[in-house]
Amino acid sequence: MRTECSEQKMLFQAHGSRAVAAEFDGGTITSDGGALLLRELELKQGIVSEFARCFTDQRDPEASEFTVEELLKQRVFGLALGYEDLNDHDRLRVDPLLATLCGRADPTGQDRRCASDKGKALAGKSTLNRLELHSGDPERDGAYKKIAVNEKQVEEFFVAHFLGAQREIPWRIYLDLDATDDRLHGNQEGRHFHGYYGDYCYLPLYIFCGDFLLCAKLRTADKEAADGALGEVQRVVAQIRRRWPQVEVVIRGDSGFCRDEIMTWCEQQQDVYYIFGLAQNARLLREIEKQMEQAQLRYEISGQAARVLTEFRYQTQKTWSCERRVIAKAEHLEKGANPRFIVTSLPEFEVNWKDEVTYLDARSLYEKIYCARGEMENRIKEQQLDLFADRTSTHWLKANQLRLWLASVGYLLLNEVRRIGLAGTKLARAYCGTIRAELFKIGARVLISVRRFKVSFTSAYPNQELFRLVWQRLRALGP
Repeated sequence: MRTECSEQKMLFQAHGSRAVAAEFDGGTITSDGGALLLRELELKQGIVSEFARCFTDQRDPEASEFTVEELLKQRVFGLALGYEDLNDHDRLRVDPLLATLCGRADPTGQDRRCASDKGKALAGKSTLNRLELHSGDPERDGAYKKIAVNEKQVEEFFVAHFLGAQREIPWRIYLDLDATDDRLHGNQEGRHFHGYYGDYCYLPLYIFCGDFLLCAKLRTADKEAADGALGEVQRVVAQIRRRWPQVEVVIRGDSGFCRDEIMTWCEQQQDVYYIFGLAQNARLLREIEKQMEQAQLRYEISGQAARVLTEFRYQTQKTWSCERRVIAKAEHLEKGANPRFIVTSLPEFEVNWKDEVTYLDARSLYEKIYCARGEMENRIKEQQLDLFADRTSTHWLKANQLRLWLASVGYLLLNEVRRIGLAGTKLARAYCGTIRAELFKIGARVLISVRRFKVSFTSAYPNQELFRLVWQRLRALGP
């Protein structure tokens, strides 16, 4: 029975001579009209569908209304659209547009079995929770956790996506390593206090190649940044080399990854190089005393920041197994001396597949090759700020690892929209959050009939030409 107030228009203060009134009679309205672009991308590339192959569904098919693929699509598309929490899906489950993205046959939800679920085409938080929340121990998880994830297949999935996205085989690739803090606010499994970050956290390891995410490994914070990194690098390089046996690989990272075991392994491989930050010490500083004096003199004369780059051979007294090439930046800024060091196995001269020879001097190695790794930090920011990769609030470490992977698959989708649909546009380098706001958050009316599913976008949407361009580019993709 409708209440009296719902039958009447809501009157607001007049606008000049015009009356202002409102009613809840607009029909089915969505704020995510642009999500149709994600559907088009998924139907062409099958990113989430391929991710779903990494799962084993042990549920009774007769008692299950949602496939694993539908559940994963609902969760990943939700993250891509800005819905970070499972609780959000108790409201989203009635959205026919999201149901269409997930591939539900009846986006209105009228085909649901239970009367209480009629009109709710998607899964609620409890059903999604059965997908995510597991400890890895069947006895502990109980009878409701019957969807298992193959962790090895998931790890290979990210590298396979990168390989499949390349139109040409590159002659050299750069693999960027970095660790970041994932702060915890509960009593999660593996919770440890990290002195550098000054809080309880996880310490996930990321590996990127440009904008492509190759590894997202959740680790406890009772470790150094480089712990376990060699194993992940070996796995990623081996998978890449199976497809591209001749490609050169350069491993980049800050001083946290400057470990003898990683550098020694790279030196033992064919065409695998490294370039790492090197923590300064008294011996290194003595090596560049003259250069630091030159930089200070140039600063005093010009009043501008001055730097002098040099290189030398260096070996630590205990931790390194051999002598290595070190690049030093002797710099003087307004705030004072700013020396920096890197160590690398890259040769002085490089020859690409076109037999073109390039001289890799100290300045080129530091400014063009090493400093380029800083772009990876922006990708990690997108993971945590835009895709909610730090939403690791379940108790179990394995469940939190799965949440990290779900956010990572959401990143793959948005990065493909950026790489393919937005190339050469004003949003070509936009963050994932900006892409979401500019392309997906469009007010629209959804009209569903027997013959069609129509989304009517607001006429006031300011990026109509850009949206059409992205749509045309995604439509042009091969299957």
